[in-house]
Amino acid sequence: MSEHREFHYRLPQRIGGWRPGSHRGSSLGAGLEFVSHMRLYDRPDPRRLDLRASLRNIQQEWLVRVNRQQASIPVHAVVDVSASMAFGSRRSKLDIAAEFIEALGQSTFKVGDALGMLAFDSRERTDLFVPAMVSRGMGDTMATLLRSCSGAAGDTAGLQDAIQHLAGRRGLVFLVSDFHWPLAGMSVALDSLVQSFVVPVVIWDAAEIEPPTHNGLAQLRDVESGTQRTLWIRPRIREKWLESANERRNELNRVFAARAMRAFYVTGRFDSEAMSQYFFEVAA
Repeated sequence: MSEHREFHYRLPQRIGGWRPGSHRGSSLGAGLEFVSHMRLYDRPDPRRLDLRASLRNIQQEWLVRVNRQQASIPVHAVVDVSASMAFGSRRSKLDIAAEFIEALGQSTFKVGDALGMLAFDSRERTDLFVPAMVSRGMGDTMATLLRSCSGAAGDTAGLQDAIQHLAGRRGLVFLVSDFHWPLAGMSVALDSLVQSFVVPVVIWDAAEIEPPTHNGLAQLRDVESGTQRTLWIRPRIREKWLESANERRNELNRVFAARAMRAFYVTGRFDSEAMSQYFFEVAA
């Protein structure tokens, strides 16, 4: 198992819910964030009695402090386990996804959030479903499932099948994939998660986005379809390779930005500090 560290996450908006946690909540309760004073008659909680405010009150009424309650949120990882995720020049992209899940498991347990997992290739992978719960070893369990699985060709139909369980629900959703499938149907899938805060985690291998540095014949294989082709690597081909990778990244960014989402890109290894910085920026 690779070494992994937790990261710190927080959301830009307040979270509703009754279960206490570490995120800024919208409900009133026994939190530390002061909201206002109320009459003891309207909110009969003598433990929150504010004597100084009551003595200054011109209507001579007993006042209690009203605070906001911090809340927990459900966290789900929706992971692409299609054939392209098995590719990797040094480590498979699915192994990197598992590394991220391990760090996510530590992070959610530290703050008391429930963590669950859904997976897909061309369909929903119910054999990899893990219900959301608070458990110290949840991330390691999910990572083990991912490292031992194999998948078929992926598409947005599988994604739509998987995320239907989260449609209309509030929470934090990590969508983990290399997104190497047509994006035409992804808009519908993303729109169903409008109530959640979605973080697309885009995992690419360096061999996908950086062409070979030497000229000559190269045997290329599409890991989704198995199709092979021979390509003569030359300077113009390298330019087109880089242009195609940049265009794909820009295309993904446009799809996500249209829904107020910002992608987190991973190449080679998962960086927990970079993920913490990501949340610091989106929540600022």
